[in-house]
Amino acid sequence: MKFEELKLTYGYPLQLQTATLAGQPERFSCRLIGCLPGRSILLSVPKQAGKLIKFRAGQKIVVRLMIDNGIGIFAGIVESQTQDPYPILHLSYPETVTFKGIRGATRVAVREKIEVTNISVESKIKASGFISDMSISGTRIELSDDIAEIGDILELRAQVDIRDVKRDLILTGVIRSRVDPTDNLGEGVLVSYGLEFTSQTDEHRLVMYAYVFNQIALQENSVP
Repeated sequence: MKFEELKLTYGYPLQLQTATLAGQPERFSCRLIGCLPGRSILLSVPKQAGKLIKFRAGQKIVVRLMIDNGIGIFAGIVESQTQDPYPILHLSYPETVTFKGIRGATRVAVREKIEVTNISVESKIKASGFISDMSISGTRIELSDDIAEIGDILELRAQVDIRDVKRDLILTGVIRSRVDPTDNLGEGVLVSYGLEFTSQTDEHRLVMYAYVFNQIALQENSVP
């Protein structure tokens, strides 16, 4: 896949990976500022502890980004880092971008604490629990209180960590299945619901994609 085929908008989030002198990977978040096809791409300069990271000319960098239903990866070489009129990292234009697709049905096991509200009922019943697994199309949650039936719509809220960036994960889904307490769910768990996600705002969907893809990448060791 060619870089220009991605048709990325300016401001698109990217992840840079470099290596320390000891060979340990370091990861930094940045954004696409612009590009000159066939020549270079321009990136914002990431910060660490409030200070701009300094890259050296000739340094090799691996760039990762989330696109559609997968992860794009390409390598680049730092051409220069400028400060005026504002910090810009000039990276060599990638010849190709490797794409690793992730199926919407791919589920990843997690253990994320959540607050849940049944928004189908007037009283807006609430409960606490955990996400036990999740994909970009649905999730399974475990609650200590039985607050809903199949067909009800639940709102899930959690604060998640995505590569050291904390975000509020807000999801809405309709219950498609349930497992009752008689099925030995585990200590403190009264009921388990299987949810299919309903329509999300662009912001909420972006956080959800980032969270799921990051968990899949970590567990498959595709992102060291």
